[in-house]
Amino acid sequence: MVLKALKILFQHGPSALFNTIVSKGKQRKQYKLYLLSLKKSEENNDAKREKARLFRYRPKISIIIPVNNTNEKWLRLCIESVLNQVYENWELCVADGCSTNPCIRRILGEFVRKDGRIRVKFLSENKGIAENSNEALSLASGEFIGFLDHDDQLEPSAIYEVVKLLNENPDIDFIYSDEDKISTKGKRFDPHFKPDWAPDTFRSCNYIAHFSVIRKKIIDEVGRFRIGYEGSQDYDLFLRVTEITCKIAHVPKVLYHWRTVPQSAASSANAKSYAYNAAKKAIKDSLERRKMEAEVLDGPSPGFYRVKYKIMGNPKVSIIIPTRCKVKILQKSIQSIIDKTEYDDYEILIIDNQKSESETLRFYKEIKSNPTIRIIKSDGHPNYSKINNYAVSLIDSEYIIFLNNDIEIVSKEWITAMLEHVQRKEVGIAGALLYYPNNTIHHTGVIVGIAGVVGHPHHYSSRENLGYFNRAKIIQNLSAVTGACMMIKRSIFEKVGGFDELFQIALGDIDLCLKAREKGYLIVYTPYAELYYSESLNRGNEDTPERQAGLEKEIEYFRRKWKDELAKEDPYYNPNLTLDREDFSINLRCQE
Repeated sequence: MVLKALKILFQHGPSALFNTIVSKGKQRKQYKLYLLSLKKSEENNDAKREKARLFRYRPKISIIIPVNNTNEKWLRLCIESVLNQVYENWELCVADGCSTNPCIRRILGEFVRKDGRIRVKFLSENKGIAENSNEALSLASGEFIGFLDHDDQLEPSAIYEVVKLLNENPDIDFIYSDEDKISTKGKRFDPHFKPDWAPDTFRSCNYIAHFSVIRKKIIDEVGRFRIGYEGSQDYDLFLRVTEITCKIAHVPKVLYHWRTVPQSAASSANAKSYAYNAAKKAIKDSLERRKMEAEVLDGPSPGFYRVKYKIMGNPKVSIIIPTRCKVKILQKSIQSIIDKTEYDDYEILIIDNQKSESETLRFYKEIKSNPTIRIIKSDGHPNYSKINNYAVSLIDSEYIIFLNNDIEIVSKEWITAMLEHVQRKEVGIAGALLYYPNNTIHHTGVIVGIAGVVGHPHHYSSRENLGYFNRAKIIQNLSAVTGACMMIKRSIFEKVGGFDELFQIALGDIDLCLKAREKGYLIVYTPYAELYYSESLNRGNEDTPERQAGLEKEIEYFRRKWKDELAKEDPYYNPNLTLDREDFSINLRCQE
């Protein structure tokens, strides 16, 4: 723990260390309350056992465990957690990689005699985690394969929840659940409440991990586990599986308990450093199979990665900046673009939405000779959506960036960091990491449903904060990103009808993202496009009665227009996380 604290201190500074200590302590308290409320609210295991017997579809689930010199106590607890499953049509397939501890053979023999659903293969040599797992797989006769490490535990309802979901949708090929960690004293902590399937998030980290259940014929088709990916052999398998099926589902319940023992990956990110090289290799292989040109780099911490896609050609990018007064703010923004942008084929359209003051006119005169800048007069009506739609009608670029006039560039690759994603055919919009001038976070994407409308995760946390499971600092899919800085393909902008001009003040950007998602496009947030944002300096006072009334009217319109989306959980969030705040706190109400 001390070494981990020192690493955070040296890598990310004292603020990050303080935030980590405070948030971990808060989370542990919340999770204790959550588990208590869960115990009170959930059906007991006997009731679930009765329901399981009534399932119309009762596939056999083969749980595989590769074993090698496992601690006797953890091995017993692991196998007993399978025996305690409320769904009974399972088999346990164990391959022992020639353990030198004679107690392992005796314990496995005891369990084989105890339950006929347990099958064990004793290997003549330790073939490594990948081949040992394949040996366990060779014993499997089930329609689906579940994966369990030899010192971890399943929740008694784990297989039940999987089969329950399969009864609702028998076509699913791949199911995964939320998970937590369990100490050597049996204390549960550090829950990971995961998003639904998100391909860009998955290429940033193996967030799927445990508990995973995959249709056996899919595993056979992709070739099972591969030698050379030890430590990330499951990540490699999952990447290959997700290349041939999109029938992936998520059970938002903690069904798997990852044991924290010395030298385990659950205990320390540095315990298996070789696994990270294997993971990068697996991601690279997957990209090559998908014919996606990219390099795989280290991410913000071990186990997290950056996929950096190659920019195809040198397409022109138009940066649209509506402005109204505040010329000094605009000057800083324009100068930062000129000084700090590494991408060269761009133009800036300043949409002047005012009767220009003399100071503004002087600035326009100064920049008039710059061939990359155009100044366009609009009608002066403060309608965010209408102004941007008008600006788009004046350009012929393939890619568009909508940018507030109170933005300053931080990272030189800000354009390429978004362009590398938007150029992909499956991506509709990309957004950036925005900081307030005081170095707190403004934007790491948008969650639909927070505060009844939308919210910004990690809002107001320290710039050094890596976020909930590093989500502030990894490339990921989200439901929306802010229009303060977003990039979109012109063709997609036109396909979705541009901005809805009924959103004059706010929510037009969120509406645009949801329309793109409705057409099947992904929204990508990238932390590698970093900018400063002095929020709403260009809008004037939001507290006037007129503007407040207008904002409330638009919120109501948004709620009506997207009532179905708001009624569902945001797929890139989790129902176990609160909608009352933006800090990924646990939702204790969901158990009431």
